Amino acid sequence: MKITGRSSSITNSFINSIIPIIVPTNEQVKEALDILGMDHDSFQCAYCGDTASEWDHLRPLVQNKKPTGYISEIHNLVPACGKCNQSKGNKPWHIWIISPAKLSPKSRGVLDINQRIEKLHKYESWLEPTKIDFESVVGKEKWEQHWANWESVQNTMREAQILAAEINRTIAKAHAKL
Repeated sequence: MKITGRSSSITNSFINSIIPIIVPTNEQVKEALDILGMDHDSFQCAYCGDTASEWDHLRPLVQNKKPTGYISEIHNLVPACGKCNQSKGNKPWHIWIISPAKLSPKSRGVLDINQRIEKLHKYESWLEPTKIDFESVVGKEKWEQHWANWESVQNTMREAQILAAEINRTIAKAHAKL
């Protein structure tokens, strides 16, 4: 196990902690499900049709370790199963869905994939999602401080990994002598 192996989780935490969550009204949820051809009784993954267990960001919140500007709101969320959400990650949905990626709908042989793509395109054109230039809203100084904090955490993790590896080697040598 590596301490630095959690780097992307830390990055996602730094980004997700600043992104607003707009809770949808019941009417917005109903309209979203209608566009996707679902109702409350058939809550299914928009990508593959399995039972949905969560909501996935259609447009990623994070790319290249930076926020995209999109927020968590109904215009940017679709029902998804865990397999699809994990497999898609922060890739564009329209590329991932027909890719050979592990657990993508295409690689899993989803038969109605073209109809699902059509519905997702319709959903995308339903309402323009909010996209915010976070730095211009909070100011350059505060924005830079946030990312300086992120860099500090990353550096601490790298230093901790070096020390942990040294401790690990010392303990392994001591154990070998027993």
